Amino acid sequence: MTTVPRRRIGGTGPEVSVLSMGSWHIYDRMPFQEAVAMLRRAADAGITLFDAAYYGGFTIDGNTIPESYTDIIFGRAIEVAGIAREDWKLSAKLWLQGFPEVSFESQLDFLLPRIGIEHADFAILGDLFGTEPDMKALTGALGELIAKGKLGGWGVNNWSVDHIRAAHEAATALGVPGPQMAQLKYSVVRRSIPDGAPFRALAEEIGITIQASDVFEGGILAGKLTPDRMIGRDPGGIRDQVAAAAVRLEEIAQRYGATAAQAGIAFCLADPLTTTVLFGTSRLAQLEANLGAVELAERHGAEIREAVADLWLDKDVVDPFGH
Repeated sequence: MTTVPRRRIGGTGPEVSVLSMGSWHIYDRMPFQEAVAMLRRAADAGITLFDAAYYGGFTIDGNTIPESYTDIIFGRAIEVAGIAREDWKLSAKLWLQGFPEVSFESQLDFLLPRIGIEHADFAILGDLFGTEPDMKALTGALGELIAKGKLGGWGVNNWSVDHIRAAHEAATALGVPGPQMAQLKYSVVRRSIPDGAPFRALAEEIGITIQASDVFEGGILAGKLTPDRMIGRDPGGIRDQVAAAAVRLEEIAQRYGATAAQAGIAFCLADPLTTTVLFGTSRLAQLEANLGAVELAERHGAEIREAVADLWLDKDVVDPFGH
């Protein structure tokens, strides 16, 4: 058994496990019973936060996202695994494409029955993709969902520091809860925004914390140097350099008897501003390996952060404000 420790979301949010599991086209790529076993093991190990969303029907960077049934499969698998609803928390993705005509409430009303639950404990708002939403309308709508008990709290995905601050100020003016966590690309190669002075100042100012995402750069930093599936965006155009960094990360990890994936997670966990590290895994063996990163971070996290300093590829390339 493993006991994954917990940290608080923001200054006033719930305590959640420092490891969290995503669902980006995961559960529809693996045998159902394996998904059940993996979720059961995750819960037994102390993982409490699971990310799920409805994916499909919109376009990112010219790529049409195909409809996925991963949210439905996740909901059924966690039920079959016998994990009581009070023992896990859902972090739902809410999309800004079409808002406010496509309301957050309508999105939750669509997603929650697919998973088989009645409320979301948290929500992460998707990328802005150049849009400028009405922050009072946005925070007001989220405040109403929280007041109704459909939502526990919310954060944002890869928003700029200025947009996060604007959302916080709008929520404060309305007297409703503001953003408590920022899901940011955070890895040994992508650090400019989460480790940048603007975000650190914002965190001290409003108490927001980090959910580290894309920590493996689509699997490249975990050793899969030529990914065979769609992976995240590439701010700063550094991806061509990541494979070489992955080789160096593996060499560094070996010093501690660890894998590159474990070292990548430990790097993020060693940052006290990180509430949780989000990862996707489609095999039980991958989950077991990732669980090992917790102890690695506790013992050698600071050393690993120092050892990978020269792998910071987006330094002086990506604007630390996230514009």
